[in-house]
Amino acid sequence: MPWLGPILFLLTVAAMEGVAYAAHRWVMHGPGWFLHKSHHRPRTGAWELNDLYAVIFALPSILLILGGVHLGWGGWAVWVGAGIAGYGAIYAGFHDVIVHRRLAHRYVPRSAYMKRIVQAHRLHHAVESKHGTVSFGFLVAPRPEVLKAELDRRGRAGLRAPAGTP
Repeated sequence: MPWLGPILFLLTVAAMEGVAYAAHRWVMHGPGWFLHKSHHRPRTGAWELNDLYAVIFALPSILLILGGVHLGWGGWAVWVGAGIAGYGAIYAGFHDVIVHRRLAHRYVPRSAYMKRIVQAHRLHHAVESKHGTVSFGFLVAPRPEVLKAELDRRGRAGLRAPAGTP
């Protein structure tokens, strides 16, 4: 069954969106806010404390690949570890490069999907506090109209003041 590994890889990549949603909503906007709040503030350099999450989330991938290759855990561990790493690479490309422009580029989202992802993440960042935010997933996001309605329903609590507002 040589096809089983790649299927496991793809299933892991897909499942990681749920893991990322849960970690973002209940860890990063919960007890892990002390690291994540740097990501909801203007960045003053190349790095922010929130970047430590990339290291933290890479550890299971590294452990699974190491276990599968050197500790005899089996090929499943390598494929799952690779799936976690694959999701991390996709996330870094979308989140850090396309949305937050941490690397200079000229890409402009034109497809409905890409516009939706970028708008949903920007609406997530419109709230400065750990409470009241919307849209915790990344590769799957509600329509911007739904998110705006939710922010309105909450009385726009915690929304960042428009740029240039004293």
